[in-house]
Amino acid sequence: MEKRAELYEGKAKKVFLTDDPELLIVEYKDDATAFNGLKKGVIAGKGVINNKMSNLLMQMLENVGIPTHFVRELSDRETLVKRVDIVPLEVIIRNYAAGSFSKNYGVEEGVAFDSPTIEFSYKNDPLGDPLLNEHHAIALKLVTPAEIETVKRYAFEINKQLKALWAECGVTLVDFKVEFGKQANGAIILADEISPDTCRLWDSKTGEKLDKDRFRRDLGGVEDAYAEVMKRLLEKI
Repeated sequence: MEKRAELYEGKAKKVFLTDDPELLIVEYKDDATAFNGLKKGVIAGKGVINNKMSNLLMQMLENVGIPTHFVRELSDRETLVKRVDIVPLEVIIRNYAAGSFSKNYGVEEGVAFDSPTIEFSYKNDPLGDPLLNEHHAIALKLVTPAEIETVKRYAFEINKQLKALWAECGVTLVDFKVEFGKQANGAIILADEISPDTCRLWDSKTGEKLDKDRFRRDLGGVEDAYAEVMKRLLEKI
């Protein structure tokens, strides 16, 4: 597969065209950002871990019927993916109160919900990725009514599968963010990544944070936390 011109560079990844118009190459970077890009830094080795973890988890999800953009891993940092138009929604599933939920609603971090919650934010950096509900998303023509139902169904199933897998690793899946893409035929599939950048992962016994919150909150030990969750995943998957 021939790697051609760079199509896009985001906060954590670069995307390249290939000699097949339906396929792209994603390259994971070590760059780290938080608070809509206001905080920037580097987490050594993050790109390798996020690439490999995303690929392992997407293959697992494919096996239980969740379609994804994953095609094959090309190297430690590069993966071949299906070309999609990203649906401009960040889809957040929460099993426990944490982060912005705790801040916005005055709920102590770590409070478990009776059932998972779902929320959406509009992928729009100039607007600060504002929260919206599904009716807003439809009104803005970001998705159709049928597409938002598909997104919700996939998101809750992804949560079910990931929550069980991480529990086997001694890790609590507190919350996570996923993104979806639309293929040329209109099919909605899981895209972007699943990693410590996009999930809150706490040690099930100690509550120690094993994710990007260590970078956001200057807790230190960021590289070690990413390596630890990768080690635990590889022991189970």
